[in-house]
Amino acid sequence: MTAPEPRTPANVVAWSYRDGRPVRIEIKDGLIRSVEQLVLTESDITSELFVAPGLIDNQINGYASVGFTSLGLTVADVCKAVRALQHVGVTSFLPTVYTNSTERFLQNFSVLRQALAEPEVALAVPGFHLEGPYLSSLDGARGAHAAEWVRRPDWQEFERLNQAAGGYIKQVTLAPELEGALDFIEKCVANGIVVGLGHHNATAETIKRAVDLGAGIATHLGNACVNWIHRHNNPLWPQLAEDRLWASLIVDGFHLNENEIRVFYRAKKQERTILVSDAVRLAGMPPGRYREGDVEVEMSADGVVRIAGEDMRAGSSMPLCQGVANMVRLSGCTLADAVDMASVNPARLNNLADRGEISPGKRADLILFTFDGKSLSVYKTLVAGRVVYDVDHPDSARD
Repeated sequence: MTAPEPRTPANVVAWSYRDGRPVRIEIKDGLIRSVEQLVLTESDITSELFVAPGLIDNQINGYASVGFTSLGLTVADVCKAVRALQHVGVTSFLPTVYTNSTERFLQNFSVLRQALAEPEVALAVPGFHLEGPYLSSLDGARGAHAAEWVRRPDWQEFERLNQAAGGYIKQVTLAPELEGALDFIEKCVANGIVVGLGHHNATAETIKRAVDLGAGIATHLGNACVNWIHRHNNPLWPQLAEDRLWASLIVDGFHLNENEIRVFYRAKKQERTILVSDAVRLAGMPPGRYREGDVEVEMSADGVVRIAGEDMRAGSSMPLCQGVANMVRLSGCTLADAVDMASVNPARLNNLADRGEISPGKRADLILFTFDGKSLSVYKTLVAGRVVYDVDHPDSARD
């Protein structure tokens, strides 16, 4: 097996993540030109690297000290996050801006829009995810979102935000039981915006009405629920039972336990499950206490991020590649299925027809990695056919 040349390889030869067989992927003009299965002898095999589509993170709040909702966000910060995420195999992502003031939303969406003028950001960021502020105010359902900024859906406000974002808000997570939420969902869908149901305490009837209107995904299912729920009548069962609804899962080992992961996966199967990191800016930083706006949070040595002094999760410190590995270990699914939940599926949810798969005509967004059953370690990342990260040549990948 030959390693791809640095920077602009003509082809990639590695083991297919899907069936473990050797393949050659020919690349031209940033696109996959052909995929050929190879017959190799043992002497031809010089590497244990698998190849898979680049990962697509549908919900990420920040990374490597950069927070997409943080005060003072800059274009340079966004570029920094793009590069850091490429080191862990994320080739596309939706920067997630969460519940805050209208002024902060306008400022940060404006910065994100400006960042799209940078070629590396434009390739990595197909749009933005607005999580809140139209969420339940109930404890537990609200999660770590600041109560002072939670409010009812306001379409005029949203239009202002999307204008600041240059029309790039691609996904909105809201609570469907709020006054005006169903009308808001209908308008989002009419404008091509994916609607996620999250941080809510909706009834089965309301969930069905929201899905009938086009709501597409249950955002981080199993998290952001009220602290005490009825054993029969609660938001979890109707979202699991609704076959039209995708479900995103945070599989960091803390947000969901193993039994929940297995049950959710069996209900939604590979076809309707999306893995997300829900990472915050503390991901990739040392353990300790940090300020997140007006809230103090702490990250423990094992990576748990919580409100300081409380048992309230405040996002994740896990990169998406580890979520893929955890999904295989905890759910019993195959590596191929877990990778698809973090590449093929988010591309389909967000109508990203140019990426997410290894097939001719798709953008050559690829990762080369090892997998030992517990961890997925990225060795090389390609975006549009160019090597943007190489563990063996980290300083030369962007020459």
